[in-house]
Amino acid sequence: MNIKLYELILKDCDMGVYTLHMLLDRLKDRDNKIKGVIEEILTGYERVAAEIKDIIQSELKPASKIGKMGVKTGIIREVRYDNSDSSMAYMVIQGLAMGCLNMEKYISQFKKSDDKKALKMAKKFLKFQEKSISKLTKYL
Repeated sequence: MNIKLYELILKDCDMGVYTLHMLLDRLKDRDNKIKGVIEEILTGYERVAAEIKDIIQSELKPASKIGKMGVKTGIIREVRYDNSDSSMAYMVIQGLAMGCLNMEKYISQFKKSDDKKALKMAKKFLKFQEKSISKLTKYL
């Protein structure tokens, strides 16, 4: 079993969950139509994380506090400046696109791995991220 690939996917999930929780918290008293889609994406991240934790029987080492601090600051600033659905979609798409690039890199790095199950999970997660971007583009 290739624990390293699972851990990399899990770290991306952790950052996604943290970011989307933070964003939804900032939008909770606002009338954004995009909140339902963001909640859907959050549920997807949580589902993938739970599936991986079941497979590797390990807890995630949390993402760096510095990275999370940057996300928090960016969300606070962006919501204060422009909390339109378009702006929120753009911000989430940027994060998802970065996650897609990471997954493509991981898939490339581990494509010769014997652990086809981990590779399949990475590809499935990449598709989830790409579909999430598609759902958000209608808000741009």
